[in-house]
Amino acid sequence: VEAMQMGATDYLIKTELTTEKLERCIRYSLERTSYLKALRANELKYRSIFELSKDAVFISDKSLQVLDCNPATSTLLGYTKEELTALSLYDLISDPNDTAMLRSSMENAGQVADMEVEIQTKENERKSCIVSVTATVDQENQYQGLIHDITNLRRAEKANLMVEKLGATGRLVRTLAHEVRNPLNNINMSVEQLTHTESTDTDENGLFLDIIQRNSKRIGDIITELLDTARPTELTFEQHTIQSIMDEAIAEALDRITLQKINMQVRYVNHPCDIMANKEKLRIAFLNIIINAVEAMEPDKGILSITIDSAKDEHVVTIRDNGCGIPEENISRLFEPYFTSKRNGMGLGLAATLNILQSHRANIDVRSVLMQGTTFTISFPAIAPNR
Repeated sequence: VEAMQMGATDYLIKTELTTEKLERCIRYSLERTSYLKALRANELKYRSIFELSKDAVFISDKSLQVLDCNPATSTLLGYTKEELTALSLYDLISDPNDTAMLRSSMENAGQVADMEVEIQTKENERKSCIVSVTATVDQENQYQGLIHDITNLRRAEKANLMVEKLGATGRLVRTLAHEVRNPLNNINMSVEQLTHTESTDTDENGLFLDIIQRNSKRIGDIITELLDTARPTELTFEQHTIQSIMDEAIAEALDRITLQKINMQVRYVNHPCDIMANKEKLRIAFLNIIINAVEAMEPDKGILSITIDSAKDEHVVTIRDNGCGIPEENISRLFEPYFTSKRNGMGLGLAATLNILQSHRANIDVRSVLMQGTTFTISFPAIAPNR
């Protein structure tokens, strides 16, 4: 009966009936029935996914004119389905730059892959969304699109950033209160002593004036460090070799290395590694990393390894210690201003170091294992040496 309903009747009436033809016709009709049932089941499944998806899903033509959309699209954008079919996706994007990028992607690639755009709803609310558009397999000139709302995620990120900024401000205030109060107290006490000291006592006057001078310089240094970390470093660059700058940094740290009885191992590639650098600032950056390495190691047990290697288009500096290591959760904050795990530190040394290295277009990578040590790897773009 089912075979007859699927079209076998017409075929049987119009042709000479044989057992073989009847069997073949019924088999064909049953197969067609099974295929249509599967097709309907898949269509229902797709329609169910389409209708129940929490993300906005739409069907459009190549100009991104909306042909169909699910309820989530209406919920997200505030338009009815009928209103949306009169609009293009381009009409919904609030930023002209986003519109241009989306249009360019459709024209050049024929699709849009996870592009973040700002969409304006019917109520003029702007929402951050990820948009994807691909061509449908079975329908020519039809496209299926997905709009994923990430507005709450972006708001949470902004809130977290604000919390981090407030935390950094709090650390700055505490650090300044501690670092500036001590030299100011010394200056005030020296001034007070000077007011009660006989003017003829030149030795004592000189002592107090020296205290005032040293502590005033300390306050000046603190302000300089703050300024260095708060603004991009504008530097004058000249051609230098990394080896010569590293030699100066090592020479400046040598007293500390010797006092700590650190075993220092230095290895340089056997040809000059030329870069464009501000010699003074880069020396400070290297020195900061070396001092941090020395302070992380136990006296008489430390091994400090400094190597300079070279590849075709870059020079690589590696500074490795076998000290206490850095907790994994602190590595991402290592170059953050005012963050420090040292009792008397300001947390500005490595922040200034990062600023200097970035101004030299250098990349820095930090790897650390607790109780095994830390490795700083710095890569500089190479230049051709002067002939």
